Amino acid sequence: MLIATFNVNGIGSRLPALLQWLEERQPDVACLQELKAPQERFPLDALRDAGYHAIWHGQKSFNGVAILARGTEPQEIRRGLPGDPDDEQSRYIEAVVRGVVVVSLYLPNGNPAPGPKFDYKLKWFERLILRGEELIAGGAPVVLAGDFNVMPTELDVYKPERWVDDALFRPETRAAFHRLTGQGWCDALRTLHPDEKIYTFWDYFRNAFVRDAGLRIDHLLLSPSLTGALQAAGVHRDVRAREKPSDHAPTWIELDDARIPGTSAMAR
Repeated sequence: MLIATFNVNGIGSRLPALLQWLEERQPDVACLQELKAPQERFPLDALRDAGYHAIWHGQKSFNGVAILARGTEPQEIRRGLPGDPDDEQSRYIEAVVRGVVVVSLYLPNGNPAPGPKFDYKLKWFERLILRGEELIAGGAPVVLAGDFNVMPTELDVYKPERWVDDALFRPETRAAFHRLTGQGWCDALRTLHPDEKIYTFWDYFRNAFVRDAGLRIDHLLLSPSLTGALQAAGVHRDVRAREKPSDHAPTWIELDDARIPGTSAMAR
C-alpha cells in the first residue's frame, strides 16, 4: 500500500502536475494540502478520470486538505480538528481507506513568532496531540500525513543556525512535535533513513532547489500497530524539478498489506 502526502500549493494551478504525478506513481492514497480552493472548485471530475475518489475540505484562497484513494471511496470520519468549534480554517480531514485510518493535515505556519499566529500554531498543535492520543488509544492502524510545518531536528533543515527564531524551528514547536511522536507515533522517513539529509520543501527564492537548501516539514507518522508493516519511505524529488512546481515534493511510504492489522493482503 503506497501512501503519499503532497502540499500542492494551489490545486487549480498545479492540477496538471498533480495528475502527471498520480499517473506516474499511482499511490493508493494521496493526502493533499494547501488546495487554496473553495469546496465547489475542487477538481473531482478530473481526479475521477484519473482513477481516484476523494474527500476534501476546501477554503477560498487559503489552506484546504484532501484525501484521494485509488479505485475505492475514502470513508470520511471527520473534517476539522476537534477542540475549537470557532476554528474555521480548513486544515484537517480523516478517513478510512482499505482498513487504515488516514489523516491529511496542514499545521499552521505560525510566523511571525512570537505573535498571534504563533499562538494559534501552538494551540492547534495541542489539539492535534489530544487527537493523537485518542487515535492511539483506539488501536486502529493510523497514518498522520501532511505538512506539519516543523523541522524536528537540525538534520531536517539547511543551515539550522539561520532558523532558530522561525516558527517552524523554535523550541516550542519542536517540543510539541516530540510530544506527539512520544505517544508512540513512528516518523516513517526518519526511521528508515536515520542519518540522511532528506528534504521535502525548497523555497522558490534564491535558487534553493538547485542548491538543495531545503527543509523536511512533510511527515508521515505511523501508529504503533503499523510500524511492522513499513517497508520503504522516500521523497519524489523529481516532481519539484518540473516546470511551475509546488515548493513541496511528494513524500511517501510503502506498507506491506499482509502486515496491516485487520486487513487481508490486497494487490495494488
